[in-house]
Amino acid sequence: MLIAANKAVSIDYTLTNDAGEVIDSSAGGAPLVYLHGAGNIIQGLEKALEGKSTGDELTVAVEPEDAYGEYSAELVSTLSRSMFEGVDELEVGMQFHASAPDGQMQIVTIRDLDGDDVTVDGNHPLAGQRLNFQVKIVDIRDASQEEIAHGHVHGEGGHHH
Repeated sequence: MLIAANKAVSIDYTLTNDAGEVIDSSAGGAPLVYLHGAGNIIQGLEKALEGKSTGDELTVAVEPEDAYGEYSAELVSTLSRSMFEGVDELEVGMQFHASAPDGQMQIVTIRDLDGDDVTVDGNHPLAGQRLNFQVKIVDIRDASQEEIAHGHVHGEGGHHH
């Protein structure tokens, strides 16, 4: 069976940056299972896996435009500490949900604290980075109609919304 749209695919992977630092890995845990063609994984990796079969191993370098996009300085802004009502202690690295300029919800991360000024960044933490994947395809199966309808793979014993 080959990887194609509406297949449930299980992969073992290790993700590194260009410096060789491990960012994420399935090593020591269960494989990642996703619904191919549903946008469950980054576009560049999904394209590279298309047409592959169980047992295949590959190395994939995904450029920012096919991963989390280029870094955008427009997504960095400085807010007043008073905008964070109800939060006693603000720390660099904390994340909050906020309204994006297009009205959608986005996650922003505190990048800097300077007195009453809080610098937040709406970029994904991996924006602007080339992502390097070592992947082994563990299993491929037909997705169920329910999985296809929901747009993602369900775990053992069905899915609980």
